[in-house]
Amino acid sequence: MAAGKKETPMMQQYWRYRKEDPRVPADALLLFRLGDFYEMFHGDAEEGARLLGITLTQRGGYPMAGIPYHARDTYLPKLLTQGVKVAIVDQVETPKPGKLVERDLTRVLTPGTTLEEHQLDARRNHYLLALTSDRKGNFHAAWLDLSTGEFQVASETDPAKLMPVFHAIDPKEILLPENTSIKWAHKEELRAWHEDFDYYCQNRPVTILPDFQFEVDAGARAVLDALGVLNLNGFGLDVSHPALGSAGSLIAYATDTLCAPPKNLRHIKEYHTQRTLLLDPSTMRNLEIFQSSQGGRTGSLIAAIDQTVTAAGGRLIEQWLAEPLLDLKELNRRQQAVADFHAEPARCGALTDLLKGIRDITRILGRLQNRIRNPRELGGIRDTINAMPEIREELAAFAGEEVQALHGKVSSFDALREHLALALADELPGNIADGGVIRDQFDEDLDYLRSLTRDSKTWLSNFEATERERTGIKSLKVKYNGAFGYFIEVTKANAAQAPEDYIRKQTMKNAERFVTEELRVKEKEILHAEEKALAREDQLFQELVTRILEDASALEETAAALAQCDLFIGWAQLAREWDYCRPEIAEDDVLDIEQGRHPVVEQMIKADRLGLRGAHGFVPNDTLLTAGEEQIALLTGPNMAGKSTYIRQVALITLLAQIGSWVPAKRCHVGLVDRIFSRVGASDELARGNSTFMVEMNETANILNNATDRSLIILDEIGRGTSTYDGLSIAWAVVEHLHGDSEKGPRTLFATHYHEITQLENTLARLRNFSVSVKEWADEIRFLHTVIPGAADRSYGIQVARLAGLPATVITRAKAVLEELESEGNVLRETLREPNAPKIEPKPKPKRAPKPAPADDDQLALF
Repeated sequence: MAAGKKETPMMQQYWRYRKEDPRVPADALLLFRLGDFYEMFHGDAEEGARLLGITLTQRGGYPMAGIPYHARDTYLPKLLTQGVKVAIVDQVETPKPGKLVERDLTRVLTPGTTLEEHQLDARRNHYLLALTSDRKGNFHAAWLDLSTGEFQVASETDPAKLMPVFHAIDPKEILLPENTSIKWAHKEELRAWHEDFDYYCQNRPVTILPDFQFEVDAGARAVLDALGVLNLNGFGLDVSHPALGSAGSLIAYATDTLCAPPKNLRHIKEYHTQRTLLLDPSTMRNLEIFQSSQGGRTGSLIAAIDQTVTAAGGRLIEQWLAEPLLDLKELNRRQQAVADFHAEPARCGALTDLLKGIRDITRILGRLQNRIRNPRELGGIRDTINAMPEIREELAAFAGEEVQALHGKVSSFDALREHLALALADELPGNIADGGVIRDQFDEDLDYLRSLTRDSKTWLSNFEATERERTGIKSLKVKYNGAFGYFIEVTKANAAQAPEDYIRKQTMKNAERFVTEELRVKEKEILHAEEKALAREDQLFQELVTRILEDASALEETAAALAQCDLFIGWAQLAREWDYCRPEIAEDDVLDIEQGRHPVVEQMIKADRLGLRGAHGFVPNDTLLTAGEEQIALLTGPNMAGKSTYIRQVALITLLAQIGSWVPAKRCHVGLVDRIFSRVGASDELARGNSTFMVEMNETANILNNATDRSLIILDEIGRGTSTYDGLSIAWAVVEHLHGDSEKGPRTLFATHYHEITQLENTLARLRNFSVSVKEWADEIRFLHTVIPGAADRSYGIQVARLAGLPATVITRAKAVLEELESEGNVLRETLREPNAPKIEPKPKPKRAPKPAPADDDQLALF
């Protein structure tokens, strides 16, 4: 039914919000509070019923669907995870008989701006991203976690440098100017990047905003107002910074969704790609940084190194993995903090037990500051600061300077702790309207009003007993409900015995309800006292919130320090449990790892062993790479020997060192790496029309075009997605390109089955051959997983095929074909070799041979 004069007053009110209120997004579902339900009508009802799996009904000729208001936190996350926006229209006054209740838009929930505890993953950051570009082709981004107030901006001439951080922060919603997509698609130099970004956005909610919301001047004013400052000098920014346009769009959008300006923004910082170790999206996927190849957190790097016990600590690990550093000073600070905790394991255990009991202060403050308040949030603040004296005492007992620095940032909150202890009841309700939040004897006025209420209950009990005796009706009861107030209920069988002064109020199927003048007078007195008591309690509750927010800055600093304590204690425990070492980090180009191990695989092996699925440990291996001498390590060996595991572990050890963690090795020296590139694994991107080989070539091209002398590259089986000759030719040319003619090149681990490439050691001065050793007898092989100098003599593919269970006839025929092909192999080798090319003599220097590991150990291969 269309809106018009025939609509009821309530539906007319509904249409004012659905069609006329500019604050309600056209693409949002509108939840309209009606008594105990949030209702949806017309198209919203049909869509909401489909998304939530609830019943669709008809009322007054139009579709209708609803959810109980008390179950809101159960249903709303289902909509948000599907990328759906929700507008909430609430009742803002107490309903009165015969009067249309006043309603207003109180919140617009979107996937990127939700704050409620039940709608967030406690251990993950929840970012909203905005991106735009200017006429010069520069790109400007900003991202905000509204639940914690974390706020960053970045500008780049090359948008490809921003993609790593976009993938790392994994925004839950993206804001774009309305004309951006057309502008990017029409620029030839941006077309490939635009295709990548468009593909990136496919599974993420994207909101298009008017271009003017990204203007720099307006954005700067919005940021200044949100932070409550006169300039941005204290944050290392200028008000003319071009990314402030994107930052302003985030604040405007947050203001629209909260129906008020965000109040929990205190800081903003600039993200510099030049100060960060970059990992492109394929590298994050190949190295399984945030999720495994199966798609879950289990089996990923973050799962292997996260031993935190608090939500804030878990989010901090995610932030640091998303932003590995090139800052030696900060990296050394983090390493030393781990060392301080590592030195005192008993104290770490006691401190961890205390940290397990604290609540997520940062997100609680975010909700309180943005008018999302319930009594149990205050209880979380109280319980957390009650633990502060003991936490401070434990921290003070540590000897390390870095722990003492963290101790200095943890406040005791003596005055606030005492105030909350006096004010808050031990057990707190979920809603202030339920009462019972403020402790007795905290406020005289509230105590008096409560006493009236308690006395009234005694009076009602006595009144009921008196009326039973007066009327002789033993089943007579005095009851109350919200619609009719207090009344006397008498069964139908006894209704004739009701005295003449009983005034009939309501007739029920099995009972009659009456009132008396005495009961009416007392009802007014009771309801007035209860109403005043709840109003006074609400006033005191809001005063408590204000009092807590006076200490918001100190609470945020304390929460940040405790998150770091939690993270560092977890890393110290990781180092003790898995025998990690503290890496040496320097500005040089040396990557020297002694007995390095894969941080994820060795944990998987132990889990298998404990599950009686295996009995061997991880085989450690050495690595030495330098930009000017041992630049390229060419690794050959059979499948299942552990080549992929080995090259990945080198990249992961480097990454761990550059987030400040200790590393799985006996000794480690890391010359700072500006980028880690990887080309491993095989996958089709059928949705984008890309084959396995095209994906491989795209990723290889990205590496060759962007790697520097400070980069680390791991390449696995380049060229295997096409014919043997084509693949070998491409792999050969890639190795030569990485080596180049200059004195330095990117440190590279290159695993291959093309044994012909090992000849390049004779012509490329900075290339070294290594292989993964195997033990062979009676045409059987055993993998030793030990990396040794020199090239492998063959691939052992047929032996591996036998292990996989291929029929004996296939194995026999494969051997015959192999012998025939090997007899022709010299022709290919001579074709690839340039007869007139001058031979490059390698520099005379000893090769560092990886130390062999025990032959009986076994190692789990990734693939």
